[in-house]
Amino acid sequence: MKIIDISTTISNKMTIWPRGFVPKFTKISDMEKGCLFNDTNIEMNLHVGTHVESQSHFIVDGQTINDVTIDKFIGDVYVAVLSQAVDINLNELLRLNIPKGTKRLLFKTKNSDLRRDGVTEFKRDYVGITKDAAYWLVEHNFELIGVDYLSAAKFEEAVEVHKILLGKNIILLEGINLTDVDSGVYYLICLPVKILGTEAAPTRAILIKS
Repeated sequence: MKIIDISTTISNKMTIWPRGFVPKFTKISDMEKGCLFNDTNIEMNLHVGTHVESQSHFIVDGQTINDVTIDKFIGDVYVAVLSQAVDINLNELLRLNIPKGTKRLLFKTKNSDLRRDGVTEFKRDYVGITKDAAYWLVEHNFELIGVDYLSAAKFEEAVEVHKILLGKNIILLEGINLTDVDSGVYYLICLPVKILGTEAAPTRAILIKS
């Protein structure tokens, strides 16, 4: 059995949204300063690093993260590699050989090359899902979609794509690290931190290959 950690390490050097909030760590008790123990506060936005999003991110009165049943975050997943794609569009999806019955789908794209090269500056031309692809994913009853960048959606179509997917209660797993992951079927575990009433939550995501 092989376990692959596909989570992004939270730090003050990670990729964030333009004009976004850099994670801040504050030592409120420091052994190097004579304290008996270390204790740290963290301030961060819920949409940086590896995180999941629920309906209420874009849908009024939609499900919050703690409303989502936990089984959505655990189960078989197919990793699709689109190494040359500029967008995750309908034509790209139609070329894929996605196993019948797949409910969870992760996309490894050129975004993973940015991570491999150590690029942390936000790139507006990241590879994301387009509207036509979003409608196709809805029509084929997917329950969870993941992409290897801060957003699953193409930058210029972010609002529309989120509304299409979240409107049909598809969970989005964003900010995943697929650098060392090949195409294939895995077992996914991406349990979100149990936060009351929010539209997103950080998650430690792993893939298991038997």
